[in-house]
Amino acid sequence: MKILLATDGSKYSELAAKFLTCLNLSSDDEITIHHIVYWIPFLYDKESYFGALKSIKEEIAPKVIDSVLNIVKDVNAKISTAIIDGSPEQCIVDVASESNMDLIAMGARGIKGIKSFFIGSVTNSVALSASKPVFITKPPGCNKGNLKILFATDGSDHSISTGKLLSEIPFPENTEITILNVTRPAFWDIPKLFPEINEKVIKIADRAKAIEVMNSERIIEQAREYLRSRFNNINVLSKEGDPPTEILERSGELKTDIIAVGCRGLRGIKGMMGSVSRNILTHSKCSILIGKTCK
Repeated sequence: MKILLATDGSKYSELAAKFLTCLNLSSDDEITIHHIVYWIPFLYDKESYFGALKSIKEEIAPKVIDSVLNIVKDVNAKISTAIIDGSPEQCIVDVASESNMDLIAMGARGIKGIKSFFIGSVTNSVALSASKPVFITKPPGCNKGNLKILFATDGSDHSISTGKLLSEIPFPENTEITILNVTRPAFWDIPKLFPEINEKVIKIADRAKAIEVMNSERIIEQAREYLRSRFNNINVLSKEGDPPTEILERSGELKTDIIAVGCRGLRGIKGMMGSVSRNILTHSKCSILIGKTCK
C-alpha cells in the first residue's frame, strides 16, 4: 500500500502520523511524507517582508518533516520525504494522483461555523476533490487496543470501493467493523396534513418499505461478503431516516474511532450544500475515511 502523509507541522498532522503506527504495515508498504510550503505575501507585498517570510518557512519545513519522521520511525514500511512549493490542497491532490497513491492521510483542524462552510479548509478541499481515498484524523486519533469502524454503505460504486479499500488497509487483527445501511422513509417529503391522502400514502409506503428492507439486506450482505476475508468481528445495522444524521448518531452510540463513507465528489453549489460525505466530514467527532470510486 502506498500512503501519502500530508503534514503542516500541527498537532492534527501528528495525529495522522500516529494513526499509521496503529496499522500492521510491512516492508512492502510505502509512506511518503509531504510538507507543502505555501508563500503568502504580506499585505503590501514588500519584497523585504516576502523574503523574510520565505526564509522562515524554508527553515521550518525540515523541522516539520523531522517531527513526523520521529513519530513513524518504528513503522515497518519504506519511508520517504518531500518538501514542495505550492498550494497545499492542489499539491496534495496532484501528487497523490501522479504517484498513484492508495491513500492520502492528513489531519483535520476542525474549523467550525460559517468560515468552514463557505471557504473550506485544506482538508475539505482535498477530501472532496482528490481522486484517491482520503483518511482524515480527528482527536483523539487511533485506538490501538480496540479499533472500531462504522462503514456506511448504500450499495453504490463509491461505497463498494470504500468497502474494498477497508479490506486492503492493514488494520489490527482485533478491529471491529459495523456495516450500516440507511434508507430514507417512503414519502418523507409529503406533509401529513390531509387524511384522505395519508391513507393512500400509507398503503404505498408499506409496499415501498418492504422493498427497501429487502434491498437493505442485500446491500449489507454484499458488503459483509468482501469484508469477511479481512475482519473477524463484523456487526450489521439497518436504519431508516436521514443518512448523515443516522450515521453520526450510530457512530456516537457505538463510540467508533472511524467512519468510512464513499464520496461522489460533488462540485459547485450542489456539493457545497452538502452531500452525505461532506456532512460527515464537517460534523463527525471521530476520524473519517472518504472512499472514491475506482477508475
